[in-house]
Amino acid sequence: MTEMAKMNIQEMFDLSGKVALVTGGTHGIGMAIAKILGAAGAKICVNGTSEKNLQSARAEYKKAGLDAYTLKFDVSREEEVDEGIGKIEKEVGEIDILVNNAAVIKRIPILDMPVTDFKKVIDVNLVAPFIVSKRVVPGMVKKRNGKIINLCSMMSVYGRNSVSAYAAAKGGLKLLTANMTCEWAKYNIQINGIGPGYIATEQTAPIRKGNHPFNDLVMMRTPAGRWGTPEDVASAALFLASKASGFVNGHVLYVDGGILANFGYVKGENEITE
Repeated sequence: MTEMAKMNIQEMFDLSGKVALVTGGTHGIGMAIAKILGAAGAKICVNGTSEKNLQSARAEYKKAGLDAYTLKFDVSREEEVDEGIGKIEKEVGEIDILVNNAAVIKRIPILDMPVTDFKKVIDVNLVAPFIVSKRVVPGMVKKRNGKIINLCSMMSVYGRNSVSAYAAAKGGLKLLTANMTCEWAKYNIQINGIGPGYIATEQTAPIRKGNHPFNDLVMMRTPAGRWGTPEDVASAALFLASKASGFVNGHVLYVDGGILANFGYVKGENEITE
């Protein structure tokens, strides 16, 4: 009987004793992921670039019964990453689970986008996961154990108007995930991605009200018939952070309600009536 077969379900998803870093975990999807990993027993560490947001996040985690370790550093700056992770290693422990969640998007048509803005999006969404993972992985290699979860996107697969830099970065992150797997899976490190669909967050609230055309588009394209929640994404992260995903590697798990499976939908077409 294998070790996996001997475990009960609770043990399989138990993260007690693990140290998890969720970059950009001060709000939204990142916070939902940090909360579920913390609820499973992991010691949560989150970073951000705003002390105000970090203070607010600490209060939110405390309300959820979690004593999160928070610190300020920019994931796109190698020196700050090295210093920040050094503090985590000294004060909390070596990182067992890394969630590269920090992201930025600029919705600007290609012809109007300054090169500086394009580079900023690439730096935060693609270069930063490279920097942070490279800093964390030696400890995982030494222990022959580790989990890396890269927050990809549906934009890892297809483009949309005005999100060229974001789509380019997320497409690159999908392939970076594959290449990390090729180099590090042999050390019992599982590297995977999550591709969220359209998720109901504070940022998407304005376009989910009334008859906003984008809300209509999401409803039309999503077979599940709803926006996703941060908790939907967090549940996928828990699986990828747990022993249950011990032989899952180089995969991007799309949490999208079926959008990528759906070519299109016409209201009323083949609907089941009761």
